[in-house]
Amino acid sequence: MAAAPTVTVKIRDVLRFGQGRAEQSQRTQQLELGEDLFVRIAPGGRSFLLFQLEGEPDQNTAKAVAEALGLRNPVYGWHQGKTLRSLTVMEEGAAQTQSATSDTPSEEP
Repeated sequence: MAAAPTVTVKIRDVLRFGQGRAEQSQRTQQLELGEDLFVRIAPGGRSFLLFQLEGEPDQNTAKAVAEALGLRNPVYGWHQGKTLRSLTVMEEGAAQTQSATSDTPSEEP
């Protein structure tokens, strides 16, 4: 049985695809950006939560994700969950029907 071919996709395209799904489905979309780095895009696609299973994400990564998602005047903050501290980013003035932080990130990817 032959292995499936490897496909290279730009991270910007993946983020925008997740953002589009969050807008259309009105459900949180979670993407793995690295071995230990995840983004959870909130319903509506105008805010997200960035978290790591070990340690904390840095603001430069959050800024890069916000730029890729086309957020205008993003506002940065922190959310302390039961086991993880996550960086939150929301487009200034964006109305949210449900927050990306409403789902507690699981311990497993």
